[in-house]
Amino acid sequence: MTMQQLPLGVRLADRAVFESFLPARNGEALAQARRAAAGEPGLSWFCGPAGAGKTHLLQATCAAAGRVRRAGYLPLGELAHLGTEVLSGLPELDCLALDELDAVLGQIEWERALFTLVREAAERGGSLLLGAHVPPALIRWALADLGSRCTAAAVFQLRALDEIEQQEALRLRARLRGLELPEETSRWLQRRYPRDMHRLYELLDALDEAALAAQRRLTVPFIREVLARSGRA
Repeated sequence: MTMQQLPLGVRLADRAVFESFLPARNGEALAQARRAAAGEPGLSWFCGPAGAGKTHLLQATCAAAGRVRRAGYLPLGELAHLGTEVLSGLPELDCLALDELDAVLGQIEWERALFTLVREAAERGGSLLLGAHVPPALIRWALADLGSRCTAAAVFQLRALDEIEQQEALRLRARLRGLELPEETSRWLQRRYPRDMHRLYELLDALDEAALAAQRRLTVPFIREVLARSGRA
């Protein structure tokens, strides 16, 4: 699958697709993201702790929408230093996801620019998805009008995966990569990096490449060896 190159050099992660997202207790959020990707207009707000899957869902939405429509994903935590100009021209997209809003909320210039973006996206009938740590009702808005718009959005609170769900998510990601991930291996990784799905997924990607190069199975001894060589042990 070819992922689209997005504005400002931002590129979607190859594995951030709906198929690799474990719904668990976040099935409603996944369903909303799928609807947005299919063209349903409106404003959606996805919130939750780090590692709950917000970025995965937002990128997966843009990946799916980008096959047939103009779509874009912007992580504001990485791009905020460039100023509000990064939002220029974005209302022309049919599907837009703005991640890490926490980096700019409370700043009046940013909130004014975001309000304009939200209003123009609504006028065009586009799909706009926003990602932050907390729901809009708990944010101290600098611009009340933006707060009102966001509070009226479809809000989805994502929950972090528990231990059993983490293992299931790792096995799902491994299966999609054509990997066999033994249960003892997934448990060992989980004990080493508890409740850090982003790190676990990064490790799985690195281990996949190492296993392919060495023609080895993902056993605990092999993983220890790979981590030791990479300085991650």
